[in-house]
Amino acid sequence: MAKTQKKGLKGYYTTTFLIGLGFFTMGLMDPLYDTYVPIFLARFVESKALIGSIMTFDNILAIFLIPVFSAISDRTHTRIGRRMPFIVICLPVTAVAFGLIPFSALNSLWLLILLVFILNLFKQAVRGPVVALMPDLIPGDLRSEANGVINTMGGIATIVGTVGLARLMDVPINLPGRGPTTEILAFPISSVLVIIAVLLLFFFVKERKATASEQSEKKEPILHSLKVIFAEQDKSALFILLSLLFWFIGYQGILPFVGLYSKDILRTSSGTASLAAGMVGIAYALFAIPSGIVAHRIGRKKTIRFSLAILVILLAGVFLHDPLTIGMSDALRQYTFWALLFGFGIFWVSVVTNSFPMLWQMSTYQTVGIYTGLYYFFSQLASIISPPITGAFIDLFGFRAIFLYGSASMLIAFFLMGRVKRGEPSDDGMSEDLETDNAKVGE
Repeated sequence: MAKTQKKGLKGYYTTTFLIGLGFFTMGLMDPLYDTYVPIFLARFVESKALIGSIMTFDNILAIFLIPVFSAISDRTHTRIGRRMPFIVICLPVTAVAFGLIPFSALNSLWLLILLVFILNLFKQAVRGPVVALMPDLIPGDLRSEANGVINTMGGIATIVGTVGLARLMDVPINLPGRGPTTEILAFPISSVLVIIAVLLLFFFVKERKATASEQSEKKEPILHSLKVIFAEQDKSALFILLSLLFWFIGYQGILPFVGLYSKDILRTSSGTASLAAGMVGIAYALFAIPSGIVAHRIGRKKTIRFSLAILVILLAGVFLHDPLTIGMSDALRQYTFWALLFGFGIFWVSVVTNSFPMLWQMSTYQTVGIYTGLYYFFSQLASIISPPITGAFIDLFGFRAIFLYGSASMLIAFFLMGRVKRGEPSDDGMSEDLETDNAKVGE
């Protein structure tokens, strides 16, 4: 059966790649946004807590806009499809706003905040339809493999943005009235790449009418979803949701400030500051598929808990990195910091890759939508509450405190995962088919 699935996927590689361009645009913009928008805001705002609060715009909007626009796209019927209208309207607006952000940061805090709001409004509105495009076009028994390809493209986009394009932030361009100016170029070039991706999606991906079996499931209110989880006799789903809340709290508390940490503590240039996040992206692209293979051999829960334990140690090591390397050259301090973050990326992707399939495995065919919504709710909730907390930690205790905070969050997640009893694949060595697996759970 596995061979049949792999053979079948060959006929969908081109379609999967093209659909993955939508995810590629997100992976291209997100790390540049997370690295440089805090740097731009720091030109006007001293409080790191306030910067962290502004950086939660996208997460606040995501909680409301992703399910709403996903549902609207389900009921949209046009000549170009039901997802494509949102893609061809929202992604270009997102690209324009993204490209203008560094220019606004040269002039006004309020103009910068306005563009950040417009960017996040349209980006989160289109995220749901972009995600829904894959299951619309890829058969159910091939979606897991297709998702692996798409996630790898997201990792590659992170590398392109943080390792490639970010280097252009050190390249000066001549602006009228200002002369040579740096910290500009990566954003407009990224915007052009996003527009190209939209054009490729529009001209080469043709949506088809959904059959009865492919109709989207009813979106349940989040409060109802929580009641369903709390009412279950087995609390595995609840504990994995609490676990992912804490590991995302740790991750999202660190991510927005890594660029500032690199500039202020390690004294890197603006173009080099993004390489810290780039190390995580490289590890993500390289180890997403291997982490799934390891989980099939030793189990998802064991893989996640082992990875969380290593993350606790690695983040504690990053906390000690500055005082332990203070006597080293700036270059060596940067390289060792990047090495630690590359290691972080290896084990972080092992957690993320295997947690979603565990949650799907616990659902039935009728509750797949509920569990999916809960995953995004808890992960986005962490993205909202964590950056302001770590920003306040920086104001009170200094930059290093965020890594100790992250280590403690991963440790809590480790213990919560110990209470999870379900979520392993029913048949080892088989590629996960979400619909089939959920039907088995419901039998």
